[in-house]
This record gives sequence, C-alpha cells and structure tokens, in this order.
Amino acid sequence: MVKKVGLNLMKVQQLYGGDFAGVLEVAKLADAKGVDEVHISDHVAISAAGHAAKVGFPYDLDFPGWYEPIAVLSAVAAVTKNVKLATNIMIATLRPAILLAKQVATLDVISNGRVEIGFGVGWQKEEFDASNIPFEGRYGMMIEQIKVCRALWGGAPASFDGQHVKFRDFYSLPLPVQGARLPISIGLPPTPRNLERMAEVGDGWFPHPVPAAELKEGIDLVRGAFIKRGRSPKELKVTAALTLLGEGVTAEQAGIKDPFAEVPSLFDAGADVVVAHTFPYCKTKADIGPFIDRLVALKK
Repeated sequence: MVKKVGLNLMKVQQLYGGDFAGVLEVAKLADAKGVDEVHISDHVAISAAGHAAKVGFPYDLDFPGWYEPIAVLSAVAAVTKNVKLATNIMIATLRPAILLAKQVATLDVISNGRVEIGFGVGWQKEEFDASNIPFEGRYGMMIEQIKVCRALWGGAPASFDGQHVKFRDFYSLPLPVQGARLPISIGLPPTPRNLERMAEVGDGWFPHPVPAAELKEGIDLVRGAFIKRGRSPKELKVTAALTLLGEGVTAEQAGIKDPFAEVPSLFDAGADVVVAHTFPYCKTKADIGPFIDRLVALKK
C-alpha cells in the first residue's frame, strides 16, 4: 500500500495574524515538502444553538476562518503544482446540484486534474433552515447530486431525470479534466444504509476521527458493501484524520505527547491517507515547516 499524508489548512491563518495569505504560504510549503493532499472544511454559517449542541467542536462560535472551500482551493491551486485539493468535507446538500457540478469541474480545470472532493450531508439543522433547504431527506438529495455531477461531467449534452433535478440537453462546461470519474469521497458513519449509499456512488470514505481498531471495523464494512454491489474493494480510498481536539483544549490537557503517534496504527488499519491539523501543535508559523517534515516522513 502506498502511504499518503494530508494537511488540513483550517486555522493556519491564526499563526499569521489572521491573514489569509498564510493559508497560501502553508499550502505552498506543503506542496514543496511532499504532502500529498491539502484539505479544507466547510460550514456556510454556524448558529449559536447548533454550536452549543455540538460537544467537543474544534472551532469557536466566532471562528473567522470558515472560508468557502471551492474559493480557497482555487487560490491554492494557483500557487501549487502537485498537491491534491480536497474538502473534508463539503456540505454538498447546501448547494444546488448543477452549481455544485460546475464549481467542482471548474476547480479541476484550474488545478489541471488535482481535485479529490469530499461530500457530506451536514449535521446543523439551523444551517439548512436558513438556506430554505429541507433537512430531512438530505441523504437522498446528496446521492442524487453525485449522480447529477457524474452526468454533467461525462460530456455535453447531458440529460438527467431525478427526484429533485431534471434537465435535458444541458451543456455545463468546462468539463473536469478527470471527467465523470473525478473521485468523490463521502463523509458518513458506516451504518447499514450509509454503506449502501457509499457503495452506490462513492469512490472513498472520510470517517470521523476514530481509534485505529474502530477505523478497521468501518473499513471492513465499507469494503464488504463494495463487494456486495459487485465492486472491487480495491476501488475504495480511505482518508483518516488524526484526533481533533475541542476548541481551547491543549495537547497537554488531552494527554497527547506526540501528535503523530497514532499514524502507524491508522495506516495498519487500512487508511490510504492520514490527515493532520496544525492546531494545537504549532504555536508559531516557524513550527509549521518542522511539523510538515515529520508528517511527510511518516510515509516511509
């Protein structure tokens, strides 16, 4: 198995006095040092009620760095050459399907085929209510969105006849460099119904950060679902994230002496990519380079 590592760019601007230019500087550094993927997370908005209900959430309610992920990754694409561009995850169901397809296709063209998109359905009902989008039924909506993307990415003219989206003879250009098979990973827990969903339309799995033993159990379940659907389990790409601490919790308080200690066990469990956050381990921007060096060394 080829080991790969990723770096989540959330919060890095805080080490640069809040300047977004720091995000691009870190992305360039990651690219130059051999990081395989850079990731960005997504929320359109956070409500006070939703935030209060999410115990252990790693971002303050007034965290200023919830940048729109496609916009961020487009900027990252312009200053990097090799690193893959990923969302972990993007709340697909807050975007109209044909707009989502156009956004991702455009990013793939800008980056010359470096997109590794990750979709999810979201957990914050208030975010959906404010967007006038039904919270119930969002799982099925995401599955349909992925099918719409595949249809539009496959060539023009494209037609689709779904529950929520219908069109005929549509030209949605440009097409992504990677075409209709642009990789889509799905961030859902491995429940029986979600396993069916992932095997139906997914190329990869973005599990929530979990211990290695739990990750292995989940991977076995997803691979089994792929086999049941007649797909090779080798098609599945698993992207695991290191333990993510709640807002304000220090590594010392969490008893973490080495932020990379769990990486070997996650690879052994079957992860193809392991993603790290710089916070709370980097105290200044000078810490980022050595942090990335240690992360990249774990691929060997």
